[in-house]
Amino acid sequence: MTVGATSGCFDILHAGHVMYLEEARSLCDILIVLLNSDKSVRGLKGEGRPVNPEEDRATVLSALESVDAVHIFDGATPCGIYADIQPDIIIKGGDYRGRHIPEMDTAASYGGSVVYASLLAGRSSTGIIGRIEGLAR
Repeated sequence: MTVGATSGCFDILHAGHVMYLEEARSLCDILIVLLNSDKSVRGLKGEGRPVNPEEDRATVLSALESVDAVHIFDGATPCGIYADIQPDIIIKGGDYRGRHIPEMDTAASYGGSVVYASLLAGRSSTGIIGRIEGLAR
């Protein structure tokens, strides 16, 4: 059995997230999602984020067929958790392809690998929030 893991904020779940997670699941038998905590999202995205609290985001992710487990983490990266659980593959979005990311070093430390999944262009929680804010003006 191949264990895969990915991470993210998944603030406002949209088609891009669903397609990404389905592709990630197609690469493994078990998919674990490491979910940025509210504190972690604020550190990455700024005040006003996340829109949805971590418990709600975890509940929605857990309901997806492609997701087997969700774990909320506080840090800037989930590398410590990856080192603990040692998934066979760490799945990242294609926007990270060609860049050195900390997950590469973590995976290499225990013999895992990093693979990249496709992203659906033009889909992002930040973009959705911007459109909503534009409508409210």
